[in-house]
Amino acid sequence: MALRMWASSTANALKLSSSASKSHLLPAFSISRCFSSVLEGLKYANSHEWVKHEGSVATIGISDHAQDHLGEVVFVELPEEKSSVTKEKNFGAVESVKATSEIISPISGEVIEVNTKLADSPGLINSSPYEDGWMIKVKPSNPAELESLMGPKEYTKFCEEEDAAH
Repeated sequence: MALRMWASSTANALKLSSSASKSHLLPAFSISRCFSSVLEGLKYANSHEWVKHEGSVATIGISDHAQDHLGEVVFVELPEEKSSVTKEKNFGAVESVKATSEIISPISGEVIEVNTKLADSPGLINSSPYEDGWMIKVKPSNPAELESLMGPKEYTKFCEEEDAAH
């Protein structure tokens, strides 16, 4: 199992996608450290969620770093469409072979779409955390909240310091 987790993490870190249908979530560059990818163009919370803000929609998921530490994801609990999420409050949970972890919303807003694929294929969070493994799409109620999130370089440093402390 450890080899499979390493291989999955390595594949995520080295993955290049040429699929035009997914290009809306793929920024041009990525930063890799310790087999975890941190993508340019995204914002990151210290609870390891990412946000891709495009127009009036913010897509939210968990980072490659988070999925790597969780291990194989076996179940995902997400909110209903048209519900509200609040910055720094729990909106769902991810259960892995190692642990169950709350998912904390990095911003406030109304849930306009839920990734229903995760109900049948929660492993998408492991294999494609920034593409197919997104969790919810939100209409932000306070877009200024995005300014308090970390950019890719800050998040990479945060993860390195967090890992060094453990």
